Amino acid sequence: MTSAITATGLRKSFGTKTVLDGIDLEVGAGTTFSLLGPNGAGKTTTVQIMSTLVRADGGHVRVAGHDVAREAAAVRAAIGVTGQFSAVDNLLTGEENLLLMADLHHLGRAEGRRRAAGLLDKFDLTDAARKTVVTYSGGMRRRLDLAMTLIGDPRIIFLDEPTTGLDPRSRRMMWQTIRDLVGSGVTIFLTTQQLDEADELADRIAVLDHGKVVALGSPEELKRSIPGTHVRLSFGDAAELDAAARALGGTIRHEDTLTLEVPSDGGAVAVRALLNRLGETAAGVDEVSVHTPDLDDVFFALTGHPTTETTPEMENVR
Repeated sequence: MTSAITATGLRKSFGTKTVLDGIDLEVGAGTTFSLLGPNGAGKTTTVQIMSTLVRADGGHVRVAGHDVAREAAAVRAAIGVTGQFSAVDNLLTGEENLLLMADLHHLGRAEGRRRAAGLLDKFDLTDAARKTVVTYSGGMRRRLDLAMTLIGDPRIIFLDEPTTGLDPRSRRMMWQTIRDLVGSGVTIFLTTQQLDEADELADRIAVLDHGKVVALGSPEELKRSIPGTHVRLSFGDAAELDAAARALGGTIRHEDTLTLEVPSDGGAVAVRALLNRLGETAAGVDEVSVHTPDLDDVFFALTGHPTTETTPEMENVR
């Protein structure tokens, strides 16, 4: 795997508070990598270091093959950054915002207009191109913000909480845009507190807590790493439920919904063995479903608190 980003022993403190305590990360080129963590866990600080906005106290980071400390200009030329809040000028039109970015990237006039027109079309902003941004909805502003990031054709993009405050439709549109970018070979480094977003988009996820990476893997690997997977059996009446409970033993009963939960790894072999254990009582099963922990369960198991909770010691830390 070709690496787009590597971090080794990354450390950062603000005053006496250690935010990053020697973290190691590797992000494959052309993938989406998501960094999860509670408020104040250091997600934004990590992005700021990797995008050359903040200097690390220790460790080494390479982005697009360049050392962020010694080759900052080369790193900036290879990346795009979309922060938590839209960096657009409300007094300019959408088109003018994009042309301003084209000028900052030293694109020629014709090339700048060509790229701006293409991005306005790509992000469904053509009809609003000559309206001032102050009239845009939140979703339109976020799409314009990402379009401005793309005007320089970066191969690595840092997205820090990209869908915060968006309505469900705009959020879905942003997700599809991210998928399309990765499909074209762009690397996405995504920080988010929306666990369904990470589950939907990320190839790999790192969970950051108290300055350390406490878990790393694909969404499925992380969900399989904690207990809680079970097979749920639904029944038509209480007699069938009782018979199955006696046959299986060690189940969790839900009288109100006439269901049994049976601990299992959820695989096909395990489900088949479970039904064989039921014997003749299997005929009373109306429905069989497999339930696995979601990323909320993973996050709580690893950190001891929900992703949106800010503990006292984390306040005022990014």
